[in-house]
Amino acid sequence: MFKYFPHTEEDLQEMLKATGSETTNQLFDDVPEAARLRKEYNLPEALSEIDLRIFFEQLTASGNTQQLVCFAGAGCYDHYAPSVVQNLIQRSEFLTSYTPYQAEISQGTLHYIFEFQSMIAELTGMDIANASMYDGATATAEAVLMAWNNAKKATRVLLSETIDPKIRRVVATYAHFHGIPLKLVPAANGAIDRNALDREIAEGGVAGLVVQQPNYFGIVEDYTGIADAVHDQKGIFVVNANPSDLAVLKTPAEWGADVAVGEGQSLGIPMTFGGPGVGYMACVEKLMRKLPGRIVGQTIDNRGQRVFVLTLQAREQHIRRQKATSNICSNQSLMALYVTIYLSLMGKEGLREVAEAGYAGAHSLRDKLIATGKFKDTFPGQPFFNEFCLDYEGDLDALLDECAAYGYLAGVKVGEQTLMLAVTEQRTPEEMDELVEIIQQHKAEEATA
Repeated sequence: MFKYFPHTEEDLQEMLKATGSETTNQLFDDVPEAARLRKEYNLPEALSEIDLRIFFEQLTASGNTQQLVCFAGAGCYDHYAPSVVQNLIQRSEFLTSYTPYQAEISQGTLHYIFEFQSMIAELTGMDIANASMYDGATATAEAVLMAWNNAKKATRVLLSETIDPKIRRVVATYAHFHGIPLKLVPAANGAIDRNALDREIAEGGVAGLVVQQPNYFGIVEDYTGIADAVHDQKGIFVVNANPSDLAVLKTPAEWGADVAVGEGQSLGIPMTFGGPGVGYMACVEKLMRKLPGRIVGQTIDNRGQRVFVLTLQAREQHIRRQKATSNICSNQSLMALYVTIYLSLMGKEGLREVAEAGYAGAHSLRDKLIATGKFKDTFPGQPFFNEFCLDYEGDLDALLDECAAYGYLAGVKVGEQTLMLAVTEQRTPEEMDELVEIIQQHKAEEATA
């Protein structure tokens, strides 16, 4: 019956004896009778591979699924990745989450982690990058822990209100259970309120400040002088940056950041209903020993060959629990490998072209939407990259439903009348024109209703 189980009958009997049970069914004695299934499973007969493919094709065509043209972002973006990436990461030797403890038999895994770290360090301009962060939100939370643990006599960590609310909630959860006080710096016209920030810093006791670039609303903020102000308080300046945009925007290092974190999903990882993604984390050299996760280094073996090793492992599995910087344990480097292959294939020029295409498309679409007469700037005068917010003069929910009926996911509703739209290199001029046409048609229908 269990033809794929490796256990022999002797193995099963030995395990049952260890649990004090005579039969496997006795292991489930604690399950209430009412919760037990006493009939056959309602499963169809087995299908051949061809029949199974036909079944799912018919299921897809039946209307149960609808593939929408995506103009939504808010932290998850519809980027293209060459098909070779998927092909390579599905190789059996990569499909494991096991930590590469034994360097002598893990050179391939260590090598691509090293390359991932090197690419992230180059993108962000930072000295050191680690690997195996779960996602951008938890990477940001880990940066808050770094700032707090590095501080002396600090009273709080500052967060910009323009950080993605999802990230802020994750940070708040981490901070709560570590006893770290957080203070939100308010926004003004979609960007951090510099006057409010100056007042917070002047009060002293700031362990660190976390900002986002571009911020949640797609705005490219000017952080000139902020790093110096934070450093004067002996604090750490943390920049959460979209790595894809760093092909053309200022790097966190150029803003004077001590720590750079973010979500790597924009580096070609499919949206796939929200996951998986991959977090990245990089810092200046003086904070290297505060980094969570692991750092893979390069050295020379006794035969003079280049080899890779786990250089720093400040995790609870390797050192005393109370000395650990983090409880990150599993090796989530499959997605880091995905990003590494993607970046290798795209190269500097390819990544720049992706960023420039998104920028140009977003600015073109924004102008066309405002020209319909139904939208106006949510944050007038603010520069943006490939994502922007507009206020809609009408029933926004009805508009989104209308667009969806025509096969378009028209954006993310971030306010009662505010719509946030994102444009990537995947969106064509024809798709943008059709979206505008649908909105104009909806506008006409609203006027006659």
